[in-house]
Amino acid sequence: MIAAGLFGLKVSPILVIIIAAFLGVVLYSEQPHPAVVNRTDSAHVPKSLFLVLSMTGMGFGALYFLSRELFDLTTLMFRIDLFAFGGGFASVPLMYHEVVEARSWLDGKTLLDGIALGQVTPGPIVMTATFIGYLLKGPLGALLATISVFLPSFMIVVGSAPYFDGLRTSPYFKRVITGILCSFVGLLLTVTVRFALNIPSDIIRILLSGAAFIALLLKLDILWVVLAGTVISLIVL
Repeated sequence: MIAAGLFGLKVSPILVIIIAAFLGVVLYSEQPHPAVVNRTDSAHVPKSLFLVLSMTGMGFGALYFLSRELFDLTTLMFRIDLFAFGGGFASVPLMYHEVVEARSWLDGKTLLDGIALGQVTPGPIVMTATFIGYLLKGPLGALLATISVFLPSFMIVVGSAPYFDGLRTSPYFKRVITGILCSFVGLLLTVTVRFALNIPSDIIRILLSGAAFIALLLKLDILWVVLAGTVISLIVL
């Protein structure tokens, strides 16, 4: 609720996430500590991570001098994925705040169209970055936005793999992640309300929304919900 209230007041979701991480450490201090796993081998950061970091830095540097618009687009997508803990849907509030509210690159309805398009095409929801990049800077923007939005996840997996056992058994890490994941419930609630306000409230759309909500509560596969909604929309809207 705190996260939903702060985001509703248009506080940056990144700041909300940082606050949630701090509250997670404080409020979940009574959780039992997981058993410590002893490792005999010494962890080391893979050389491939340094290579990717170097190439990424050079790429961002080149874009800074060649095209500030592409630089802003790629660094934004990189930052969004860097803070999108908990899966692809966690990126939606970040995208909405940065693309719609902070920069006014797109309006809420257009971003919602991009998310809906992403749901009927292969790939995770962060592919919405491709949609945004294409609208802003054409095919090149789409390509660079797509690469940028997947880079942080790749780096984190490669870089944290040697330390995974230690992180998994760290009580502080567990508290931080718990707080962050709780905050995304509030962030998604607020952004859902904002998206809903961009949809015409006629009886057909209300019935479709209600039917989709009930279908998901009944644990119907989201793929069938999306496909059914697409077909019905083509017929009645």
